Amino acid sequence: MEEHCLTDIDFERFRKLIYERSGICLNTEKRELLQARLIKRLQEKGLKSFKDYYQYVVNDKNEIIYLIDSVSTNVSGFFREFSHFEFLKDYILPEIFFKKKHIYIWCAGCATGEEPYSLAILLLENMKDYRFKNIKILATDISTKALETAKMGIYEEEKVKNIPLPLLKRYFQKGIRKWDGYYRVKHFVKDMVIFKWSNLMDYCSFERPFDIIFCRNVMIYFDKKARQRLIEYLYRCLSKGGYLFIGHSENLLNLDHKFRYIKPAIYKK
Repeated sequence: MEEHCLTDIDFERFRKLIYERSGICLNTEKRELLQARLIKRLQEKGLKSFKDYYQYVVNDKNEIIYLIDSVSTNVSGFFREFSHFEFLKDYILPEIFFKKKHIYIWCAGCATGEEPYSLAILLLENMKDYRFKNIKILATDISTKALETAKMGIYEEEKVKNIPLPLLKRYFQKGIRKWDGYYRVKHFVKDMVIFKWSNLMDYCSFERPFDIIFCRNVMIYFDKKARQRLIEYLYRCLSKGGYLFIGHSENLLNLDHKFRYIKPAIYKK
Protein backbone atom coordinates (compact mmCIF):
# COMPACT_ATOMS: atom_id res chain seq x y z
CA MET A 1 0.00 0.00 0.00
CA GLU A 2 1.33 3.39 -0.98
CA GLU A 3 0.03 5.28 2.05
CA HIS A 4 0.15 3.90 5.58
CA CYS A 5 -1.19 6.86 7.52
CA LEU A 6 -4.16 9.12 7.17
CA THR A 7 -2.86 12.56 6.12
CA ASP A 8 -4.47 15.79 7.28
CA ILE A 9 -5.99 16.21 3.82
CA ASP A 10 -7.38 12.66 3.82
CA PHE A 11 -8.83 13.03 7.29
CA GLU A 12 -10.52 16.32 6.39
CA ARG A 13 -12.01 14.75 3.26
CA PHE A 14 -13.53 11.87 5.21
CA ARG A 15 -14.62 14.08 8.10
CA LYS A 16 -16.47 16.41 5.70
CA LEU A 17 -18.09 13.51 3.85
CA ILE A 18 -19.24 11.83 7.07
CA TYR A 19 -20.68 15.12 8.33
CA GLU A 20 -22.53 15.82 5.07
CA ARG A 21 -24.04 12.35 4.93
CA SER A 22 -24.82 11.72 8.59
CA GLY A 23 -24.49 14.93 10.63
CA ILE A 24 -21.79 13.26 12.77
CA CYS A 25 -18.97 15.61 13.70
CA LEU A 26 -15.82 13.55 13.74
CA ASN A 27 -13.27 14.94 16.20
CA THR A 28 -9.54 14.39 15.95
CA GLU A 29 -9.66 11.78 18.71
CA LYS A 30 -11.34 9.44 16.22
CA ARG A 31 -8.53 9.79 13.69
CA GLU A 32 -6.54 6.71 14.72
CA LEU A 33 -9.71 4.62 14.90
CA LEU A 34 -10.73 5.74 11.43
CA GLN A 35 -7.28 5.06 10.05
CA ALA A 36 -7.14 1.54 11.50
CA ARG A 37 -10.55 0.60 10.14
CA LEU A 38 -9.96 2.12 6.73
CA ILE A 39 -6.58 0.40 6.26
CA LYS A 40 -8.36 -2.91 6.74
CA ARG A 41 -11.02 -1.86 4.24
CA LEU A 42 -8.43 -0.79 1.68
CA GLN A 43 -6.86 -4.22 1.90
CA GLU A 44 -10.22 -5.93 1.46
CA LYS A 45 -11.00 -3.83 -1.62
CA GLY A 46 -7.51 -4.03 -3.10
CA LEU A 47 -7.06 -0.25 -3.07
CA LYS A 48 -3.68 1.43 -2.74
CA SER A 49 -4.41 4.70 -0.96
CA PHE A 50 -6.92 6.56 1.19
CA LYS A 51 -7.46 8.88 -1.77
CA ASP A 52 -8.50 5.89 -3.89
CA TYR A 53 -10.83 4.73 -1.15
CA TYR A 54 -12.40 8.18 -0.86
CA GLN A 55 -13.28 8.11 -4.56
CA TYR A 56 -14.66 4.61 -4.12
CA VAL A 57 -16.90 5.72 -1.26
CA VAL A 58 -18.19 8.77 -3.12
CA ASN A 59 -19.28 6.58 -6.04
CA ASP A 60 -20.81 3.72 -4.04
CA LYS A 61 -23.88 4.44 -1.91
CA ASN A 62 -23.49 1.16 -0.01
CA GLU A 63 -19.89 1.88 0.93
CA ILE A 64 -20.83 5.16 2.62
CA ILE A 65 -22.93 3.08 5.02
CA TYR A 66 -19.83 1.05 5.90
CA LEU A 67 -17.83 4.24 6.40
CA ILE A 68 -20.42 5.67 8.79
CA ASP A 69 -20.57 2.31 10.60
CA SER A 70 -16.84 2.53 11.17
CA VAL A 71 -17.15 5.73 13.21
CA SER A 72 -20.55 5.21 14.85
CA THR A 73 -20.63 4.77 18.62
CA ASN A 74 -23.33 2.31 19.69
CA VAL A 75 -23.38 2.57 23.47
CA SER A 76 -26.64 1.41 24.99
CA GLY A 77 -28.08 -0.50 27.92
CA PHE A 78 -31.37 -1.84 29.23
CA PHE A 79 -33.39 0.79 31.12
CA ARG A 80 -30.55 3.29 30.72
CA GLU A 81 -31.32 6.66 32.37
CA PHE A 82 -34.03 4.91 34.38
CA SER A 83 -35.77 8.13 35.48
CA HIS A 84 -37.13 8.44 31.93
CA PHE A 85 -38.85 5.08 32.19
CA GLU A 86 -40.29 5.99 35.57
CA PHE A 87 -41.72 9.25 34.19
CA LEU A 88 -43.16 7.39 31.22
CA LYS A 89 -44.85 4.86 33.50
CA ASP A 90 -46.09 7.26 36.17
CA TYR A 91 -47.16 10.27 34.09
CA ILE A 92 -47.27 9.72 30.35
CA LEU A 93 -48.98 6.34 30.16
CA PRO A 94 -51.90 7.37 32.39
CA GLU A 95 -52.27 10.50 30.26
CA ILE A 96 -52.24 8.97 26.79
CA PHE A 97 -53.59 5.45 27.31
CA PHE A 98 -57.11 6.65 28.04
CA LYS A 99 -57.07 9.01 25.05
CA LYS A 100 -55.68 6.85 22.28
CA LYS A 101 -56.45 3.46 20.80
CA HIS A 102 -53.09 3.27 19.08
CA ILE A 103 -49.75 4.21 20.59
CA TYR A 104 -46.79 4.92 18.32
CA ILE A 105 -43.26 5.28 19.66
CA TRP A 106 -40.05 6.06 17.79
CA CYS A 107 -36.61 5.20 19.13
CA ALA A 108 -34.34 7.30 16.92
CA GLY A 109 -30.76 6.12 17.27
CA CYS A 110 -31.67 2.79 18.84
CA ALA A 111 -28.11 1.36 18.66
CA THR A 112 -28.11 -2.35 19.49
CA GLY A 113 -31.75 -2.46 20.59
CA GLU A 114 -31.69 -2.29 24.38
CA GLU A 115 -33.74 0.92 24.47
CA PRO A 116 -36.74 -0.20 22.34
CA TYR A 117 -36.82 -3.58 24.07
CA SER A 118 -36.80 -1.80 27.44
CA LEU A 119 -39.77 0.28 26.29
CA ALA A 120 -41.61 -2.82 25.10
CA ILE A 121 -41.04 -4.54 28.46
CA LEU A 122 -42.20 -1.45 30.36
CA LEU A 123 -45.39 -1.32 28.31
CA LEU A 124 -46.07 -5.04 28.71
CA GLU A 125 -45.58 -4.74 32.47
CA ASN A 126 -48.08 -1.90 32.74
CA MET A 127 -50.71 -2.75 30.15
CA LYS A 128 -52.60 -4.77 32.73
CA ASP A 129 -53.63 -1.43 34.22
CA TYR A 130 -55.30 -0.38 30.95
CA ARG A 131 -57.37 -1.85 28.19
CA PHE A 132 -55.32 -3.57 25.52
CA LYS A 133 -53.80 -1.11 23.09
CA ASN A 134 -52.28 -1.41 19.65
CA ILE A 135 -48.70 -0.41 20.37
CA LYS A 136 -45.90 -0.21 17.84
CA ILE A 137 -42.31 0.83 18.43
CA LEU A 138 -40.24 1.93 15.45
CA ALA A 139 -36.51 1.64 16.20
CA THR A 140 -34.03 3.17 13.76
CA ASP A 141 -30.30 3.63 13.54
CA ILE A 142 -27.67 4.63 10.99
CA SER A 143 -25.42 1.67 11.86
CA THR A 144 -26.24 -1.53 9.99
CA LYS A 145 -24.05 -3.54 12.36
CA ALA A 146 -25.92 -2.26 15.40
CA LEU A 147 -29.25 -3.05 13.76
CA GLU A 148 -28.15 -6.63 13.05
CA THR A 149 -27.53 -7.12 16.78
CA ALA A 150 -30.82 -5.40 17.65
CA LYS A 151 -32.85 -7.62 15.32
CA MET A 152 -31.28 -10.77 16.74
CA GLY A 153 -32.11 -9.66 20.28
CA ILE A 154 -29.35 -11.81 21.81
CA TYR A 155 -27.22 -10.27 24.57
CA GLU A 156 -24.36 -11.35 26.78
CA GLU A 157 -25.14 -11.92 30.44
CA GLU A 158 -23.18 -8.76 31.33
CA LYS A 159 -25.68 -6.71 29.31
CA VAL A 160 -28.74 -7.93 31.25
CA LYS A 161 -27.23 -8.13 34.74
CA ASN A 162 -29.09 -5.03 35.97
CA ILE A 163 -32.51 -6.24 34.85
CA PRO A 164 -34.57 -7.44 37.87
CA LEU A 165 -34.74 -11.24 37.91
CA PRO A 166 -38.56 -11.46 37.57
CA LEU A 167 -38.40 -9.33 34.38
CA LEU A 168 -35.46 -11.32 33.09
CA LYS A 169 -37.41 -14.57 33.47
CA ARG A 170 -40.58 -13.16 31.94
CA TYR A 171 -39.09 -11.47 28.90
CA PHE A 172 -35.81 -13.29 28.14
CA GLN A 173 -34.85 -16.83 27.30
CA LYS A 174 -31.61 -18.08 28.86
CA GLY A 175 -29.20 -19.71 26.43
CA ILE A 176 -27.91 -23.25 26.82
CA ARG A 177 -24.98 -25.21 25.40
CA LYS A 178 -23.18 -23.00 22.87
CA TRP A 179 -25.39 -20.07 23.92
CA ASP A 180 -24.58 -20.42 27.60
CA GLY A 181 -23.98 -16.96 29.05
CA TYR A 182 -26.40 -15.30 26.61
CA TYR A 183 -30.02 -14.18 26.84
CA ARG A 184 -32.50 -13.81 23.98
CA VAL A 185 -35.45 -11.43 23.98
CA LYS A 186 -38.65 -13.48 23.75
CA HIS A 187 -40.60 -13.35 20.51
CA PHE A 188 -43.69 -11.60 21.89
CA VAL A 189 -41.44 -8.71 22.96
CA LYS A 190 -39.64 -8.58 19.61
CA ASP A 191 -43.01 -8.52 17.82
CA MET A 192 -43.68 -5.07 19.29
CA VAL A 193 -40.59 -3.53 17.68
CA ILE A 194 -39.86 -2.78 14.02
CA PHE A 195 -36.19 -2.14 13.25
CA LYS A 196 -35.23 -0.05 10.23
CA TRP A 197 -32.15 1.72 8.90
CA SER A 198 -32.47 5.50 8.95
CA ASN A 199 -30.30 8.56 8.59
CA LEU A 200 -31.66 11.36 10.77
CA MET A 201 -30.24 13.93 8.38
CA ASP A 202 -32.52 12.63 5.62
CA TYR A 203 -36.08 13.67 6.27
CA CYS A 204 -38.61 10.93 5.62
CA SER A 205 -42.37 10.96 6.02
CA PHE A 206 -44.20 8.56 8.30
CA GLU A 207 -47.76 7.27 7.97
CA ARG A 208 -48.74 8.90 11.25
CA PRO A 209 -47.14 11.10 13.92
CA PHE A 210 -45.57 9.55 16.99
CA ASP A 211 -46.90 9.91 20.52
CA ILE A 212 -43.45 9.47 22.06
CA ILE A 213 -39.97 9.91 20.59
CA PHE A 214 -36.80 8.74 22.29
CA CYS A 215 -33.77 10.39 20.68
CA ARG A 216 -31.24 10.11 23.45
CA ASN A 217 -27.51 10.69 23.26
CA VAL A 218 -27.64 11.33 19.54
CA MET A 219 -27.24 15.11 19.42
CA ILE A 220 -23.92 14.90 21.27
CA TYR A 221 -22.37 13.82 17.96
CA PHE A 222 -23.83 16.79 16.05
CA ASP A 223 -22.84 20.43 15.78
CA LYS A 224 -25.36 23.20 16.38
CA LYS A 225 -26.52 23.34 12.76
CA ALA A 226 -27.22 19.61 12.65
CA ARG A 227 -28.91 19.71 16.08
CA GLN A 228 -31.21 22.49 14.88
CA ARG A 229 -32.11 20.50 11.79
CA LEU A 230 -32.77 17.39 13.86
CA ILE A 231 -34.93 19.08 16.48
CA GLU A 232 -37.14 20.64 13.79
CA TYR A 233 -37.53 17.22 12.20
CA LEU A 234 -38.48 15.57 15.49
CA TYR A 235 -41.01 18.29 16.25
CA ARG A 236 -42.77 17.66 12.95
CA CYS A 237 -42.82 13.92 13.60
CA LEU A 238 -44.55 14.24 17.00
CA SER A 239 -48.29 14.38 17.51
CA LYS A 240 -49.74 17.34 19.39
CA GLY A 241 -49.18 16.67 23.07
CA GLY A 242 -46.48 14.14 22.26
CA TYR A 243 -43.30 13.77 24.31
CA LEU A 244 -39.63 13.94 23.32
CA PHE A 245 -36.90 12.33 25.42
CA ILE A 246 -33.26 13.32 24.89
CA GLY A 247 -30.14 12.31 26.79
CA HIS A 248 -29.40 13.77 30.22
CA SER A 249 -26.13 15.17 28.86
CA GLU A 250 -28.10 17.02 26.15
CA ASN A 251 -30.39 20.06 26.12
CA LEU A 252 -32.15 22.36 23.68
CA LEU A 253 -30.42 25.53 24.86
CA ASN A 254 -29.36 27.87 22.06
CA LEU A 255 -31.69 26.09 19.63
CA ASP A 256 -34.79 27.63 18.08
CA HIS A 257 -37.66 25.28 18.96
CA LYS A 258 -41.33 25.14 19.97
CA PHE A 259 -41.10 22.39 22.57
CA ARG A 260 -42.33 22.95 26.10
CA TYR A 261 -39.82 22.02 28.78
CA ILE A 262 -41.20 19.45 31.23
CA LYS A 263 -38.15 18.39 33.22
CA PRO A 264 -34.49 17.69 32.44
CA ALA A 265 -34.25 15.87 29.08
CA ILE A 266 -38.04 15.67 28.64
CA TYR A 267 -40.06 17.99 26.37
CA LYS A 268 -43.63 18.17 25.12
CA LYS A 269 -45.14 19.38 21.87
